[in-house]
Amino acid sequence: MRPPVELVHQLVGSIEPLDDLEAEHRADTLRWLESTDDVFRRVKPATPARHLVSYVAVVDRVDRSSLLVDHVNAGLWLPPGGHVEPDEHPAVTAEREAREELGIDPVFADERPAFVTVTRTVGIDSGHTDVSLWFVLPGTRGMPVTIDRTEFTEARWWPHAEVRAADPARFDPHYQRFLAKLTA
Repeated sequence: MRPPVELVHQLVGSIEPLDDLEAEHRADTLRWLESTDDVFRRVKPATPARHLVSYVAVVDRVDRSSLLVDHVNAGLWLPPGGHVEPDEHPAVTAEREAREELGIDPVFADERPAFVTVTRTVGIDSGHTDVSLWFVLPGTRGMPVTIDRTEFTEARWWPHAEVRAADPARFDPHYQRFLAKLTA
């Protein structure tokens, strides 16, 4: 295993799963990382067909809300984030994406991801698999952000209770589970 892939393996191995599905995603991701060094997206949208993504989960724990973006390609409300560049540390990806997509200088709660998911993509670039590492970024509802209008139609703060009550098909398919992990 090349050192950058071994580092990702260690990060994923350090995640304590919330539930059986996250345990399954973690085990699947660890097996995948052990089987190949081809884990970084090299060609848009889907080469290789499975690759790493870092999500930036901006959370206001006091207000119990999250900043989500309406993603143009996916057609879903998602945390901002993006593909991990070849040999890039996923935490560096999260920092870069926070700057590029939100116009903020992030200070993350932890350099390690809090959550891991394996998701088949939908929307315009559908059909490949994103292995997403979720990094928690403490935020404050109403904090100034400047979104990347080429990627998002809008950004808004979603109260966690509203997300839980909403149609889950409007969001990343694992977002409600992520919120459950935040409160666990």
